[in-house]
Amino acid sequence: MLKMLEAILHGKIATENIDTTGHKRLRGQLQCDGSCDGCGACAAACPVGAVSVADGKAKIDYSKCVFCGRCVEACARKALVHTNHDALAQILADSAVEVSEAVTAKLGRSLHVRHLDAGSCNACDFELGAMSNPVYDLHRYGIAFVASPRHADMLMVTGVVTRNLEQALRMTYAAMPEPKMVMACGACACGGETYGSTYAVVGRAADVVPVDIAVPGCPPRPAAIIVALCAAADMLKEECKHIL
Repeated sequence: MLKMLEAILHGKIATENIDTTGHKRLRGQLQCDGSCDGCGACAAACPVGAVSVADGKAKIDYSKCVFCGRCVEACARKALVHTNHDALAQILADSAVEVSEAVTAKLGRSLHVRHLDAGSCNACDFELGAMSNPVYDLHRYGIAFVASPRHADMLMVTGVVTRNLEQALRMTYAAMPEPKMVMACGACACGGETYGSTYAVVGRAADVVPVDIAVPGCPPRPAAIIVALCAAADMLKEECKHIL
């Protein structure tokens, strides 16, 4: 922190360029090489059902994956490994198009986001807070969090949807003006499998409101969330053109 403040005081840029490659120890996107024999040990070891075997190879459902590493440990052939690349957000509306690996264009308009914690462990919420620090500097992209859903373009949902928060989620979505979008942020909101099936859990965000963008991770890194927000802003800009 002292080094960061010193850099700012000396007129240097403290803000980092956003990329999707983390520290070498980051448990990021999984990679399966040609030595996989489709034995299914990885799928059996996965606690949330995110791993399956198709065409003789392991397939990962990142909407459910919590990046725990059990599948990697279970692979006797060491065919499944973690990379240090974030599993990027996926646009779910209309067509399944993956968001580009970096922010390549500035926003055409500002994006106002209303965050709703539907029942998280607060890990994703800590990452949301980190986006506003001098390192990630979310505001340089023209993105801001707002207190009222009536002022929001996007609803960002973290956590599994609990029964206590289900009505609040529906009412928040209904209060937002058109055009509007929903982002499911983190493995709980994307897949809803983290806590299993209990009386207190409704499920994933998409079980309650229509989700346009899903950001996998447990929790997702700030850089991955910012990439998804910028992609959402571009999508929203196109929707506004159709309305106008």
